[in-house]
Amino acid sequence: MSFIKFLGTAGARFVMLKQLRASGGMWFSINNTNFIVDPGPCCLFRIIKSKPKLHPEKLDGIFLSHKHLDHACEINLMIEAMTQGGRKKQGIVFTPLDAIENDPVILKYIRSFPEKIEILQEGEEYNLKDIKFEIPVRHKHGVETYGFKLKSENIPVISYIPDTTFFPEIIEKYKGSDVLIINTVLYEKKENVVHLSLQEAEDIISQIKPQKAIITHLGMTMIKNKIWEKQEEISKRTKTDVIIAYDGMNLEI
Repeated sequence: MSFIKFLGTAGARFVMLKQLRASGGMWFSINNTNFIVDPGPCCLFRIIKSKPKLHPEKLDGIFLSHKHLDHACEINLMIEAMTQGGRKKQGIVFTPLDAIENDPVILKYIRSFPEKIEILQEGEEYNLKDIKFEIPVRHKHGVETYGFKLKSENIPVISYIPDTTFFPEIIEKYKGSDVLIINTVLYEKKENVVHLSLQEAEDIISQIKPQKAIITHLGMTMIKNKIWEKQEEISKRTKTDVIIAYDGMNLEI
């Protein structure tokens, strides 16, 4: 069975710092390939406490969309966990270049632990066992940021739109997505804040037309407005099955 486990759904810094929602990223298990996306604070704790139980030593890879701490705080810890403290050389780490070169978040001593570190670039494709990651476009965020379109045999196309401000190419580049995970921090648009608002997320969903869309990475205004109570009306407006993710949610693929 293929599934995505939402270890945490906290968006941006304040919800994460106050732990109003859990943080820690997402665990993907796709056709017996296991990988973590954006291992933020408490990632390992959420994995260990997960039900059904998840096993970090069985990870095949880690995907880092960008180096902000709410996404990357436990990247080194998860590399240690994946490689059993460096004793077992396994797994691939997918990361933007600036996460290892410019003010790096992946420590030098740990870079030899995985089998390989793949540097993400716009328009390129990467393989993890029988999974293929297509990197559609570089996002417009404060640091180098990439999402993916994930393809594997006998499953729908799963796309992840991480942190970004809106730009029209997002819609074109992520078209063809069957399942769309979209980070949506803001209830209403704020100038000079490089995150998506709910209205922008709805516009993206409406135009991409996935079979299912999952809104996650919820910021303070999304929490204050109890966005989970508006799931049905968002689904009606976008004409899509929209789910507001919650901590520990298990989405079967």
